[in-house]
Amino acid sequence: MRRREFIRVVGGAAATWPLSALAQQGEQPKRIAVLTGGAADDPDSQARIAAFVQGLQELGWADGHNLRIDIRWGSGNAADVKRFAAELVALAPDVILATGTTVGALQQASRTVPIVFALTGDPVGAGYVDSLARPGGNTTGFMLFEYSLSGKWLELLKQIAPDVMRAAVIRDTRLSPNGIGQWASIQSMAPSLGVEVSPLNLRDDKEIERNIITFAHGSNGGLIVTASPLTLIHRDLLIKLAGRHKLPAVYWDRTFVASGGLISYGADLVDQFRRAAGYVDRILKGEKPADLPVQAPTQYEIVINLKTAKVLGLTVPLSVLARANEVIE
Repeated sequence: MRRREFIRVVGGAAATWPLSALAQQGEQPKRIAVLTGGAADDPDSQARIAAFVQGLQELGWADGHNLRIDIRWGSGNAADVKRFAAELVALAPDVILATGTTVGALQQASRTVPIVFALTGDPVGAGYVDSLARPGGNTTGFMLFEYSLSGKWLELLKQIAPDVMRAAVIRDTRLSPNGIGQWASIQSMAPSLGVEVSPLNLRDDKEIERNIITFAHGSNGGLIVTASPLTLIHRDLLIKLAGRHKLPAVYWDRTFVASGGLISYGADLVDQFRRAAGYVDRILKGEKPADLPVQAPTQYEIVINLKTAKVLGLTVPLSVLARANEVIE
């Protein structure tokens, strides 16, 4: 979704304002805050927020009428995320939608304002909720995936590039504590597949390029790009380096493959934001986050870029093609 379309969806909510909401126009509008680790100019981040807004519209909530929405974009900067968290809490919203690891900053700012998260890897391990079934506190939401999925990235890399004997795992250990759990799952899978894995920490462009160049000096290498806001922000660089050094790469989200990456396996992230709108609706109507269980994704997808496979000299196995939800040619 392009920026103009995103603005049209968010700003044009009145066009689909249902009649049920007309009766509420004398009431004080509810206020929702949104804190995302993504960038404001990223079309995929825009598409997810737009899906959330559309989900609210379908449930009778229209920005500018019975609802007010305040959005802040963290752009992968931990300092900005912390600052925006305090800023949004100060607005006294009725509910906050949080994405990824922005939950931690919001919980530091408030333990009472209801928080619904999406794209969060391990909410229990990160301390955001007490348990998946009974979150407790002021926070609940939708998991990015279960960590066991991370091991499947290595399995998929081996299937699509059987000669790979070494895999560099691109992870963010500063902004995203989920990187540690993803790495552990991949590491546990490695011996059975005969692949040597090594972590490459993600901080900035220079470090990414330096580490991948060093790794590429060896033979039979491949990449796994794990989930974090920073991998999305550095998406184009990661894809360019993988192509330049002929490294087969598996990514955690389809947006990488749409931009030229080889293959991805992960949850349907847009669907998570539509589902998050349902939890926000229930909280606005009086339910408490502590009583709403954390939910895992219901839809996963494999996306393959055959053009990239050809450039890398790879023949995608029919067994992998048969499982693909989307093939880009």
